[in-house]
Amino acid sequence: MVRTRFAPSPTGFLHIGGARTALFSWAFARHHQGQFVLRIEDTDLARSTPEAVQAILDGMNWLGLSHDEGPFYQTQRMDRYKAVIQQMLDAGTAYPCYTSSAELEALRAEQTARGDKPRYDGRWRPDPDAGKELPPVPVGAKPVIRFRNPLDGAVAWDDLVKGRIEISNSEMDDLIIARADGTPTYNFCVVVDDWDMGITQVIRGDDHVNNTPRQINILKALGAPVPQYAHLSMILGDDGQKLSKRHGAVSVMQYDEEGYLPEAVINYLARLGWSHGDDEVFNREQFVAWFDLNHITPSAAQFNTQKLNWLNAHYIKQADNTRLAADVRRRLELREAKDTGSPSVESIVALYKDRVQTLVELTDAVEQLQGHPTPTDELKAQHLTETTRPILAAFRNALTTTEWEIPAISATLKATLAEHGAKMPALAMPVRLALVGQTQTPSVDALIALFSREEVLRRIDTLLACGN
Repeated sequence: MVRTRFAPSPTGFLHIGGARTALFSWAFARHHQGQFVLRIEDTDLARSTPEAVQAILDGMNWLGLSHDEGPFYQTQRMDRYKAVIQQMLDAGTAYPCYTSSAELEALRAEQTARGDKPRYDGRWRPDPDAGKELPPVPVGAKPVIRFRNPLDGAVAWDDLVKGRIEISNSEMDDLIIARADGTPTYNFCVVVDDWDMGITQVIRGDDHVNNTPRQINILKALGAPVPQYAHLSMILGDDGQKLSKRHGAVSVMQYDEEGYLPEAVINYLARLGWSHGDDEVFNREQFVAWFDLNHITPSAAQFNTQKLNWLNAHYIKQADNTRLAADVRRRLELREAKDTGSPSVESIVALYKDRVQTLVELTDAVEQLQGHPTPTDELKAQHLTETTRPILAAFRNALTTTEWEIPAISATLKATLAEHGAKMPALAMPVRLALVGQTQTPSVDALIALFSREEVLRRIDTLLACGN
């Protein structure tokens, strides 16, 4: 059975790169009717926080990436790691090293001065067959535990994204797998976790490529099966530089705050480095049905905010009005803005959802239409003139007996304009100013129909009173 995992470190938020990794791991498991495991790699006690764990869980939940097992926490598996380390010490695949920090710094300085690659020189590595004698154990010193990396040959694997990768064992020194205080290190914990959890495919960022040969060697030393590896290339920002905080959203949940729908973010993330022909818009079920690792590009993917906005606008147009209205009300509460009910949130959503790219813009529209219109003096001077004022007054009077439906309101608009020999802007612009305080809105007849007759008359009267 296919078993994938997402294993973030809770030292910050769930960012876009991590979310894409989670999505691809989740989709691969779902495509193969396998299982998706969530693991929290929280061994960095100085930087890991409960708030960061919750931020990761919130991000996964918002995206709808449900896990089948977990979350498992590495800090709760310390006894298991220590047992495996002892097993390796007993088997001779690991050994204690008493080299001090000062000795290591001096060694690195010497190697750098010679132009050599800085690395541990194996001074505490047992080699009884060669008659090697180890240095005397320093009094009171606590050793680190190092993995006895093979000296000869190479580590090779067929990466499911990057193809064949081969690294000589001579390029690697003996990795520390447990610190002097007994706590295991990252690369060792990952190996034991993947082994114990039966992970069959490891899908992760290509910043882990250099860890892979070390992890494979440890797995082989343990007699454990080696999973397949798929390393995803980095994501670049709109400017072509590596995606970072300066590009905007730090956390996946910030996309929620900025008014993006989760299905739009999922659709967009799916297309960051993966493709299915020319398909740009597809739902979660289609993505799972189509997803494979063969169509992931090994080159870097570039984030495109305009395309994300376009996708989000598409999904907002398709979304149920009741759902959108509920989200808008939530955002109004966060702004401490009151839903006055006039016009109703649902009616504004229905009229404006084809005109916005984010739910923030939709909330702006609701707040503006439910508020008190405040046109600028410049706009009033431009559109409430000696010519347009009597046209607006005549239209206002005609509305008192007009049937309150869009076709009838539209007919009244046209009749008023014909009566005064004027064109649509002469009436539409002042009406927009009266109702919302600006000149950019949907069609003026649909805008009028949003409000009650009494409210439209009141707002027109308020504008007409200006300058009198």
